[in-house]
Amino acid sequence: MTEKVAIVTGASRGIGAATATLLGRNGYRVAVNYRQRSDAADSVVAQIVAGGGDAFAVQADVSDENQIKRLFASVDDRWGRLDALVNNAGILQPQTPVQSITAERLNRILAVNVFGPFLCCREALQRMKTGGNIVNVSSIASRTGSPHEYVDYAASKGAIDSLTIGLAKEVAGRGIRVNAVRPGIIETEIHADGGEPGRAQRIGATLPLGRAGRSEDVAEAILWLLSDRSSFTTGQFIDVAGGIAPS
Repeated sequence: MTEKVAIVTGASRGIGAATATLLGRNGYRVAVNYRQRSDAADSVVAQIVAGGGDAFAVQADVSDENQIKRLFASVDDRWGRLDALVNNAGILQPQTPVQSITAERLNRILAVNVFGPFLCCREALQRMKTGGNIVNVSSIASRTGSPHEYVDYAASKGAIDSLTIGLAKEVAGRGIRVNAVRPGIIETEIHADGGEPGRAQRIGATLPLGRAGRSEDVAEAILWLLSDRSSFTTGQFIDVAGGIAPS
């Protein structure tokens, strides 16, 4: 049986790295996308290859349409097919209330978190001729709004929720499924990007499950959505959030 081919964006760290590694262990050939951290991406590839899988690292900034096209073309050249796309790449900026948000900040967040996934979906759909799977990595912030910290990030993930629902309906007739995961407080480096490296520990202890999540928790949900075990599921969301209730 031909191994399925997957692209995971933003796969050099955190949820993306855990997802790429897990897919590699489960028979996928994996394109490990990264923007800057070539050493980290190469490490993910090495883990997959050491486990008997097939993977390669591809540099591309998903906020740039031409780089997105190059990413997908590199997979065409290497494997000649695409079965799965995981839209994981995303950024946030330092915590700030809405009254202090700049246009420059908004443009950057929307370029990576919204335009990038849309364009990656476009490229994937041009290659998924006989079915396929797309999993978008949203955030529980799309439901909570993340007041006083990341309302702009939350809004960008709200757009991903809408993309997931609309696109799932649009392509279901082609045998393509589109779903999403909404991670909550997960122990990744993204919190340091927001200016509070210890945020996962601070909030994790207050969750119903009493801890922050791990990247592997989210990766397992993504794997299930990509698998045949979820073959009758599309346009749906899995909240991997430790019991956070939207407020």
